[in-house]
Amino acid sequence: MRPAILQTPAAIDRELGRRLTAAHRRARRRGRPVLASATVSLPADSDPTALAVAARVAGEPWFCLEQPDRDRSAIAALGVLVELTADGAGRFSSLARRWREIVAEAEAEPVDGPPGSGLIALGGFAHADDGGSSPRWDGFPAASLHVPELSIARQGEDTRVTVNVLVAPDDTLEDLQARVGQRLQSLRPAPLPMLDPAPTGQYRVTSPMPPSHYEEAVRRGVERIRAGELEKLVLAREVQVEAPRDHDAAAVIGVLRDAYSSCYVFAVGRGDSTFIAASPELLIRRQGQRASTVALAGSTRRSADPAVDDHLGEQLRLNEKEREENAIVARRIATALKPHSVWVTVAAEPEVVKVANIQHLARPIRAQLAKPFDAVELAGLLHPTPAVGGEPDAVSARMIPALEGLDRGWYAGTIGWTDATGDGEFCVALRCALLRGSLAHLYAGCGIVRDSDPAAELAETEVKLGALLPLLAG
Repeated sequence: MRPAILQTPAAIDRELGRRLTAAHRRARRRGRPVLASATVSLPADSDPTALAVAARVAGEPWFCLEQPDRDRSAIAALGVLVELTADGAGRFSSLARRWREIVAEAEAEPVDGPPGSGLIALGGFAHADDGGSSPRWDGFPAASLHVPELSIARQGEDTRVTVNVLVAPDDTLEDLQARVGQRLQSLRPAPLPMLDPAPTGQYRVTSPMPPSHYEEAVRRGVERIRAGELEKLVLAREVQVEAPRDHDAAAVIGVLRDAYSSCYVFAVGRGDSTFIAASPELLIRRQGQRASTVALAGSTRRSADPAVDDHLGEQLRLNEKEREENAIVARRIATALKPHSVWVTVAAEPEVVKVANIQHLARPIRAQLAKPFDAVELAGLLHPTPAVGGEPDAVSARMIPALEGLDRGWYAGTIGWTDATGDGEFCVALRCALLRGSLAHLYAGCGIVRDSDPAAELAETEVKLGALLPLLAG
């Protein structure tokens, strides 16, 4: 067995002892448990995701979210001390309020470390207010944030581990320190598992709905847009992969973060299922009174020939249909942020963003908030943007399930974290798959406007499915 990354509990005795002692006094005084949180440094070469995967107990909730190209940004977490869930139209504000109540009662202090260090809550929100209804989405409610037992945050060479514990009035400090020490000692350096380069057995790839169903949905959507019912509509399709053995989410994440290092690579494990993705899209990032996001809409393929690739990108930048799609998203985001901001800036022109297998039009958007508005509330303010829903939202929300015929669940929802100050970051759940045993459900969608062509939109979904399908289909 590899040695623990924290060689001795003495490395955290002072910080942990101080927190536990204060929490124990408060718990005894109030007659109810108190959440205590302590944070210490880890070696600079620590890999948060790999540490979490190696320390995970079977069936235990786990979480990772990385964007390697952004100064090695990574957050990983294990276990759950407190689970916050909600559904309905007020689910974002409900969880934001309950998180503030937890923070106010906790024995914790802000940590001057990487984003996501210290006491945090992390998880996700489904696309629809009532969440996924099919059994495949069991464990993934309409809104779900976990306060983990242990979390690890990294940026650059700075890595911190935070351990959280519920301190009951009848606990002893010795037992608490032993429990926390045991958890920290489970952190052992180990690489992520490798994806089998030459898998054996038969892989079966199927579409619950035939491709012609998607083309017909696009045709009907275009008719509604031309009739003036709405400006834009995002329609998705699903592909399933049945493997000869269980899919290995940790191995897939290892490949995704290498291949899509500019994207948000995440995994949310609940029970025997894992929701994974390499998403190019930020929903919201809050840092103090600053908020930033991006209007990401409009896509084309990549080419191995650099000259052809650049030509495709320039064609995308000048394409009126793609520019219209991007402008609709940017307008909605700016309109949502303005009532809560001193100022909002939107890039005058979209830029071309290239990821491994696709190019997008992106328009950065920044805002200076007029008053405290935490990351979860901001996510609720923006979700769903027209990049995953439509414009206007009230019309598209009814039309999408009728035309798609699938249960989106957390696909096109939002995944991320928030800390004790209200800062945080949430990405849009795109280019994703839900893994449960040997079955994988993959999702991809396209923005539909008045000039959309059904065959071209179907081809674009194939490009987007290409992020995960080759990894899961052997």
